[in-house]
Amino acid sequence: MFVGRDGDFAKSRREFAPSTAHCQRGSNRYEARKMRISWLIAFGAACTLVSACKPPPTDADMAREMPRVAQGVASEPIDSPDSEGAFWAQSTTPGRLIYGQAGQPPQLALACANETLTITRNAPADRDAQALLALVGNGHIGRIPVDAAEINGRRVWQGQAPAVDDLWEPLAGPRHLIVTVPGAGTVTLNPSTMPMALIAECRGLPALEIEPEASSEPAQ
Repeated sequence: MFVGRDGDFAKSRREFAPSTAHCQRGSNRYEARKMRISWLIAFGAACTLVSACKPPPTDADMAREMPRVAQGVASEPIDSPDSEGAFWAQSTTPGRLIYGQAGQPPQLALACANETLTITRNAPADRDAQALLALVGNGHIGRIPVDAAEINGRRVWQGQAPAVDDLWEPLAGPRHLIVTVPGAGTVTLNPSTMPMALIAECRGLPALEIEPEASSEPAQ
């Protein structure tokens, strides 16, 4: 068994033992790596949060496929309104229905005058803007030219067509339907017999028996 001198053993231990500087460098690299991993995790979480907070999908895809009467939509596109619990109600104006949530401004209005139906989407519209309002549902699609109309000091989307026109058929059925205007989001219309009755009356057909859908109304 070989036994070296004490000096040789001490020298050998100094050669193979890690130096203080070496340990410090290793510790620094470990801390840097740990910080980099923590940053990546935080960055990924932030990206996920941003994606989850994006506004809900709008009618942009459908709007690209629809022809327009002329270029021009609301300068600042808005999100689709919340239609949960929304309903049709008789306006204080005879021959006019309003649609919306109780106590809130109406999202939509439908009126009959002189065998002509007028639909109003209560959303901001630029001066002189024109577009197509689409009614989709009950097995039909109707497209109505709408313009920026000034009502009570505000410009909103409004259009009209003869009551006998087939483009109103989506409103003449018992199921859900949607109403879209490029830049003004999508309004979901809950099932109701009230627009059916108004359309029938405006067409000169026998009146339909309907019952009020709620005791409260959207704001006029």
